[in-house]
Formats: sequence, C-alpha cells, structure tokens
Amino acid sequence: MHPSPDLGPVLRHRASLHRSRAALNRGGLTLGFLGGSITAPKTGTRWPEPLIGWLTQRYPSMRLRVENAALGATGSDLGVFRAGSEIIARGCDIVLVEYAVNDVGQPTERRNRTREGLLRQLLAAGCDVVNVYTFCPEMLVDMEAGRVPPTIAEFEVLAGHYGIGSVWMGLHAWTEVQRGLMTWSEWLPDGLHPESRGSLSYAQSVIAFCEAAWNPPPNPAVAPVPTALPAALHEGCWEKVNLLPLEQPECTGPWSWQRWWTCLGVTRVLHTTAPGSRLRFSFHGRGLVLGFDFGRSSGEVRFRVDQGEWVTTQRERPDWVGDSGWFRPTVVADDLVPGSHLFELETLTSLHAGRLGSTTTLAFFGILQ
Repeated sequence: MHPSPDLGPVLRHRASLHRSRAALNRGGLTLGFLGGSITAPKTGTRWPEPLIGWLTQRYPSMRLRVENAALGATGSDLGVFRAGSEIIARGCDIVLVEYAVNDVGQPTERRNRTREGLLRQLLAAGCDVVNVYTFCPEMLVDMEAGRVPPTIAEFEVLAGHYGIGSVWMGLHAWTEVQRGLMTWSEWLPDGLHPESRGSLSYAQSVIAFCEAAWNPPPNPAVAPVPTALPAALHEGCWEKVNLLPLEQPECTGPWSWQRWWTCLGVTRVLHTTAPGSRLRFSFHGRGLVLGFDFGRSSGEVRFRVDQGEWVTTQRERPDWVGDSGWFRPTVVADDLVPGSHLFELETLTSLHAGRLGSTTTLAFFGILQ
C-alpha cells in the first residue's frame, strides 16, 4: 500500500492474528463485522462483499462463516451491548471494527470509554481484532492539512495500547482520488456511502492487510499473544455490561411485550403507544443505557434515577429516518456511584416538524457495571 507522506501508512500491523491463522489452518474461519451503514450488508454493495469474495477465492477449501453485525446509524455505544450476542457468542475468530465515522458526533470522553470497552470485550474473548477506518466529509479538512482526524487518532491510541492492527481504508481511497484513479462520485455517490467502485477500494486495503498478516515473513517485532489485557486507558470504560430482562420492570399503562420485526438488530421489545405510560425497576451498577426502536412516530420520554430530577429527552429526527427502524441508544447515566439504583420512566407525546408521535418501543435496558 502507498503511504501518505503526511498521514502515515494505510496499514499498521501490531500483532500476529493468531486465532484467525489457526482457524485458516483448520479449514474454517468465522469473520465478524461491527460498524455502521458503510459496513452493514443491507445493500449488498458495501466493502465486506468483495472482501468475502476474495476470501472464498484465496482459500477455496475453507468453510467461511460471516457474522456481519453492522447496523446503520449506530456507534460503539450500541456496539458494546451487541458484541456479546452478535459476535462473541457466535465464535468469531476475527472481527473488523468500523466506528470511526459513526462516533464522530459523540463527545471525545464518551467515545473513548465506549470504544475501549468494546475492544476489551472482544480481546478478552480471544478474538483477533482489526480497527478499520472509513471516511466522512468531516474528515476532509484535517486530511488535506496533513492531520489525522481526531476520531481516527483516538482509535489509534487504543490500537497502540492493545496491539491491535488497523487499516485506514479512507486514506487508501482518498489517495486513489488524489492520483486520478477514482473520482469522488465513483467513491462516494451520496457523499458518504461507497457503492461498488468505492467499496472495492476499501476492500483492497483490507485484503492487503490480511495477505500480509496471514502470510508474514519472520518478524521478531510482532508482539506475541498477550496473556492478560493491560490496564484500561480510560476510567469508566464500558467493558463490563449486561442486559436487564425486558420483563423485569413494573409497568403502569398499556404496555406489551412483543416479538419485533421492524428494526434490524431487535428481536423483542417492550412497547406502548400511549403517552403517560410508566415503568420502574431497580438495577445494580454504575450506569444505564436504554435501547430504542426509534423514528418519526416515536414520542419522547422523561426519566429519573433515585427519585432525582426528571430529565426529558429531546432526540433529533434526521430527514433519512422513517417512522421507526433506527436502533438508537439513550444514555441515562454512566457515572453513578456503583450500587443499587431505582429508575423510573414516563412516556410523552412529541411534536417534531409539525408531526405528533407517542410510540415508545424499548429494545433493551443496558447496565454498566
């Protein structure tokens, strides 16, 4: 891969991918993906598709299983609650993590804690992990000035601390544009999401990483598999999490527990369409995150912890969002005194862009330990 003189190399190898190499030697590999819509398999034209195609050609006798758990419009704050069931429990040997774009809007302190918690979960489970960085327009000014965008630079600090390899796919594609090998419209037809040509560019950089990682010459500089994780860099990282059963809250009003189908990644929900519906439950931990199936028909909610002040949500509804279908987390708190706490919630009618909504669909109650 061609490095940029200002931004550094596209590929950074920091450790041998021991688990995935062993899986390839056994003749079977389980490949996992976490990320946003740039990685999600919904359209069939994203970068995982040519990568998967290359793997089946490069290792024709291998049995390849793919667990693409990427979801559009989601970041690492949701990924920490999905990694256990969607990636670790499914036996992924190697996981490609793509959240540099979708974490852009999160405060630095928050995204450092969520990302580190996610990486620690995956590494503790023995997965090989590779960070992959795509592109969004917010990165352009920094890249043109020879600066690494903060959302990528912060990921790289974590990668260095944990010995995780990384692929800056966005830099590879951007360099192709600078050299006249691809146009902006070929790369990003809508300004963000690559289709076939741009996805191939992204995949080519990951393929080059895998070729080198799985067929390396002797390299004493490559670190051995660590026996234990180093200390966390960010206090309060979201490593230890669990999900409260949806049936646990004490509910008042017309709630129902349902099998769900309108939101990718969501299988069961606690649902109501009535404003003024309430629920309450006790939990033990230092934080709480609520997962919603959210959209234009959703109402807002107000909540409080330990009978404190009520907090009312005011969530944006971008033009692209439908009536529902956005798997969206809402952080209640992540800095409580560890211990037992009481949570209360009430549903409200919302008025947004002249439209009223009162639906509340809860997909999970996530506890931070």
